[in-house]
Amino acid sequence: MNKTTVTLSNAGKRFNREWIFRKLSYTFSSGNSYAITGHNGSGKSTLLQCIAGSMGLNEGILQVQLSDNATVAPDNVYQQISICAPYLELVEEMTATEFLQFHLQFKPLLKNISIPEILDIISLQKAAGKQIRHYSSGMKQRLKLAQAVFSDTPVLLLDEPCTNLDQEGYRLYHQLVRNYCNNKLLIICSNEEMEIDFCNERLNIVDYK
Repeated sequence: MNKTTVTLSNAGKRFNREWIFRKLSYTFSSGNSYAITGHNGSGKSTLLQCIAGSMGLNEGILQVQLSDNATVAPDNVYQQISICAPYLELVEEMTATEFLQFHLQFKPLLKNISIPEILDIISLQKAAGKQIRHYSSGMKQRLKLAQAVFSDTPVLLLDEPCTNLDQEGYRLYHQLVRNYCNNKLLIICSNEEMEIDFCNERLNIVDYK
């Protein structure tokens, strides 16, 4: 069976004259979990944003190929990718239900699961009608994870996915990965072992300085 792949060829990104990473060639394939590691400020999030298409490379090529062998045009890469990251904001005037309905306008959710079921899985069913601005930081993170994990996209990018989560939140994170991400191409930026302990492969961004 063909797999969705994300391929970086001699990829490099710089800010001003400083290279964040350079000469990075790597292929990520669906059905696998990858950890991008490196000390704080080393460029993990920058690499993830380049893969997401929200930031351009200064050199090299990024190519996304779907399981039907179709190559995705650079301007359409975002349609194949879901992302959860600390720097992405929720629409805090909305309720959780409204936010997921709004998200549906941009990306479909996984088949055979409803928004009430999603909110039940992440233990937000009792707060479904409350504005997100009244949520705790942990509740907001659960919702961020849900909108990414339950999007019907072949590629899932997670940047420090357990930010603001307690021990129960960590268990939920592992449950979501185990139950809903087996066929996805999963890339996680983190130095926290509990967030990446299941990853098949690891890429240390420092190796590409």
